[in-house]
Amino acid sequence: MIWKIVLFILMCFVIITGISFPIVEHPQGWMQFPIIPGLGEKAKIIFFHVPTAWLSVLAFLMAMVYGIKYLRKKNLDDDAKSSASLQIGMVFCILATVTGSIWAKFNWGTFWNWDPRETSIFILLLIYGSLFALRSAIENEDKRARLSAVYSIIAFLTVPFFIFIMPRIMLGLHPGSLEIDPNTGKIVQGTSPVVDFKMNGNMRLVFFTSLIAFTILYFWMWKIRSQAIIIKENLSKKLI
Repeated sequence: MIWKIVLFILMCFVIITGISFPIVEHPQGWMQFPIIPGLGEKAKIIFFHVPTAWLSVLAFLMAMVYGIKYLRKKNLDDDAKSSASLQIGMVFCILATVTGSIWAKFNWGTFWNWDPRETSIFILLLIYGSLFALRSAIENEDKRARLSAVYSIIAFLTVPFFIFIMPRIMLGLHPGSLEIDPNTGKIVQGTSPVVDFKMNGNMRLVFFTSLIAFTILYFWMWKIRSQAIIIKENLSKKLI
């Protein structure tokens, strides 16, 4: 119960400070954030966009871990936990895509530009969305669990490439992507002010508090969803 109260306090802190604290060019107090060049007030979305993207990676990692545990122990509860994490990961992956699209609209003029970052997360949605189709197409629970475990392992091997590597080795609009130097015409590593920006103390506090709060939220959701799946499967077996 204590951790639920802590989660509530942390989330309230992030939502209130992340939305209400103004962004100014020269912060004069703790209740002000420094301006991020090119973003202005729109930079506040970082407190929500980055944590949802982080939870997508964490959830898909947990889906793989419990997939491996199932292959080792053949315990269907591990498959349920893997499936629960997969479902939550898809939710947060969609949220990361939506918040990223809003950010893109503010900064690039359109919600979708097929930037390498946008393209990579779209591919991940297709990869993991296919796993839902696979699970729904197989009735035998052992076979479904086994194939899902193998698929989740292979699928997660693509996550580091699509999230951390692909956006940094291709030309793109997202901070950190490659860009063309207007002076030389050569392809160089991006030098966006967003990449070079350094958060001040209170901005870092809100940002890392948001990461912690969202991580706690994930584990809470994962526990509830796992238990729901296990109970549902046990009831189905009794009815049969």
